[in-house]
Amino acid sequence: MKKITIEKNLFCLPWTQTILGTIYNGKPNFMALDWVTRANFNPPMMGICVNNGHASNAAVRATGEFSINVPDVGMVEVTDYTGLVSGKNTDKSGLFEVFSGELKAAPMITACPVNLECRVVRTVDLPTNTFFIGEIVNIYTEDRFLTDGKPDVKKVRPFLLTMPDNGYWAVGENLGKAWQAGQALRDRLKK
Repeated sequence: MKKITIEKNLFCLPWTQTILGTIYNGKPNFMALDWVTRANFNPPMMGICVNNGHASNAAVRATGEFSINVPDVGMVEVTDYTGLVSGKNTDKSGLFEVFSGELKAAPMITACPVNLECRVVRTVDLPTNTFFIGEIVNIYTEDRFLTDGKPDVKKVRPFLLTMPDNGYWAVGENLGKAWQAGQALRDRLKK
């Protein structure tokens, strides 16, 4: 088959949907966010990219703190809502029961199975967005979302955002173990 080119944009891959937590004008504020990536192994850091015009961008800049909350499939409606309305015009502080960890400007959502509180260590200004790199201060969950002491994707039940179709998708079947599925091929190719 011949490869073809398609429109060059950022929306060709699925991403885990999260909810960004900040303090804006003294109140918890939340924004749907799927521009999230691992940034460093040790110390553990996460990167988030937030549009320069969003209230959440101003909040992270002002406080140097944020949370990343992983909603489950039952939270699609409220997650989408947090991305439809701006914290500049809408008070979203009452949407969720929240809790705080060590950081006071990184509100976390109790209903989300996994929560990360982060402190900004680097800010990269880009033409339309800001890339905030945050060191993970703590990760919160509950025993019911763990298997062998680690988050279990089947128990957490996160969902993905795909674009340009603008769809939310549940995580599907397990296809194998990372760093194990290719071992037999590696061994065959060594010969």
